[in-house]
Amino acid sequence: MKFVDVKHFTLCAFAALAATVGSHQEADACSRILYVGSDNALRIVGRSLDWKTPIPTNLYVYPRGMHKVGNNLPGSVEWTSKYGAVYAVGYDGGVTEGMNEKGLVINGLFCKGTVYENESTSNRPPMSLAVFVAWLLDNNATTPEVVEVLRKQDFNISGSTFDGGTVSALHWGITDAEGRCAVLEFDHGKVKIYEGQDMPAMTNDPSFPEMNAINDYWQKVGGSNMLPGTVKSPDRFVRGAYFDEHVAKTDDADLGLAIIRSILGNISVPYLYTVESEPNVSSTQWRSYANLRDGLYYFDIVTNPGIFYIDLNKCDLRPGAPVMKLDTSVSRNYIGDVTGKLVKSTPFQPMY
Repeated sequence: MKFVDVKHFTLCAFAALAATVGSHQEADACSRILYVGSDNALRIVGRSLDWKTPIPTNLYVYPRGMHKVGNNLPGSVEWTSKYGAVYAVGYDGGVTEGMNEKGLVINGLFCKGTVYENESTSNRPPMSLAVFVAWLLDNNATTPEVVEVLRKQDFNISGSTFDGGTVSALHWGITDAEGRCAVLEFDHGKVKIYEGQDMPAMTNDPSFPEMNAINDYWQKVGGSNMLPGTVKSPDRFVRGAYFDEHVAKTDDADLGLAIIRSILGNISVPYLYTVESEPNVSSTQWRSYANLRDGLYYFDIVTNPGIFYIDLNKCDLRPGAPVMKLDTSVSRNYIGDVTGKLVKSTPFQPMY
């Protein structure tokens, strides 16, 4: 696997916390696995979102040709979208992840060690975390294009807190339809980019190189003999990487979905599971599965009895088409293709 460390690339910190916030709340949360089929064309990115309380997450489909801004501050980044995309939007205020019509997927996962701040970027155009993923999906078709954009350093990351004062400390997994991947991590204002082909696993902290060192140890132990079994981030990474390597490979999308669902189930945190000594352990709230080959975006809410999906091939992504929304609060009985249940909507209001 090839790793590239981008040097001297900096981003600024979040906006100041609200005055009522007394302390940061951190959580060990989220897993991402990439399944590659036998034909080297089927790729499904599965991710779980783990959090201590439910995060209402609705699905939006945005067409091409929409003018957008990266923040409500003067001089913010502006763009007109080149590609249509489906976004998973938390609290109807921030894009957690998404997939565009070219098969590019970006997943945001928590990473407690993240620090965005660096004084050298303070005068760069503002960009909010609420629309950061959308900006990248709107304007890029491949992972190398995203990496090139990030290397330009011409934006300044900021974002609001949520859920009673939690700081959105994130890192991102990026995957395109050809399996080119990147993990982006923020280290005291410096972005480190690790690139590779079909990078199989990603969880939270420690840093990606440290996580791979832990995984190397367990590969020598041999997963058929023993695997770490807790819900901590390194253990989930090791189990996910092991099973992803050893499951059967297929070019059948339905079978591939079943396989990656079983892997994500193995590394998810049971719903309402708590550990007295680990107050930041978080239950899995939902899982998503992005089929990059076929343009299908699946959503699996753990309190729902079924899984449903949006088919981007059936969506009107032409410039001038309306924004469409799926309200997941009424999705309990949804199973299968729910593209026809999307309704016209105003754009979500970013939590800048």
